[in-house]
Amino acid sequence: MAARARLPILDSRQRPLHDLRISLTDHCNLRCTYCMPKDSPGGPLSLLPTREYLSFEQISRLVGILARLGLRKVKLTGGEPLVRPGLPQLVKMLRESHPTIEVNLITNGVLLGQFLSSLQAAGLGRLTVSLDTLKPDKFARLTGNRSSLESVTEGISMALAAGFSPIKINMVVIRGVNDDEVESMAAFFRRKNTILRFIEYMDVGTRNGWRRDDVVSSASILERLRQRWDLEPLEVKDQHQGETARRYRYADGQGEVGFISSITEPFCATCSRLRLSSDGKLYTCLFARDGFDVRASLRTTAGDDEVERALAELWTSRRDQYSLERSQHSPREKIEMFYIGG
Repeated sequence: MAARARLPILDSRQRPLHDLRISLTDHCNLRCTYCMPKDSPGGPLSLLPTREYLSFEQISRLVGILARLGLRKVKLTGGEPLVRPGLPQLVKMLRESHPTIEVNLITNGVLLGQFLSSLQAAGLGRLTVSLDTLKPDKFARLTGNRSSLESVTEGISMALAAGFSPIKINMVVIRGVNDDEVESMAAFFRRKNTILRFIEYMDVGTRNGWRRDDVVSSASILERLRQRWDLEPLEVKDQHQGETARRYRYADGQGEVGFISSITEPFCATCSRLRLSSDGKLYTCLFARDGFDVRASLRTTAGDDEVERALAELWTSRRDQYSLERSQHSPREKIEMFYIGG
């Protein structure tokens, strides 16, 4: 008799589990001001020792268990995932062990050129590159003077030449910092094989000194772009379920842009993401304070069925909708973005 097909697991707000963000490390080769600034009120950064990380085998096992509950896609993130030794090996392991799961990567792009051939050979799917400015001096300031803009743009060019297309480019827009580059960034990436996504500056973690006044709304950015280009919204059928970005295409066919508007237009109602820290804690929201420790189960003799039951309970009891309730929350401790991935 054929196995009975499982219905997608839903949380308490009827949201399915489709996506897993896997932070491979909380270490990074940059010190971006909105993520892990080198100087912040929180004092010196306290980063995890590598012995605390989940092994690639444990990560792959967890992905397999979550696939039973409806998981369709994983995104490898950090910190900076490319500083985790052996990353292409993990990509290969995930693709071979779980061929129905899409495996993508988000990176700051600094090391991208060095790993492209091995990532491609391993079966990596899509690429997302974080880039907030096209001005070399501003790039240095925003990233803590840890690398050069050229290393990132060269990595993007190499990835496009290697056949990664389209590549998503994520730009966090901060008033008075880089909001003057909205049009120039759009012009630079206005081509069919890249998608520039404007991200509203978010109150993630406790170190970036976030203020509501520093947020540049997606609506205002769209209005500015429409003064220069004719943009058409993509129809709902053209967008993916649970997608965070509202997407627009250029009317002349020369690419598209997206808007991730966690502050002004929260998308909590369709959020299908679970987040895994490098030391094996699962978080049901980017703005969470506490995580579920799955590492202990993965490192013991607990069977897959036992772990699955615990994960099913975690998801079905999920109620998170922080962005919708932001105004109701008093300032509180939140987990840092570099710890659970953006």
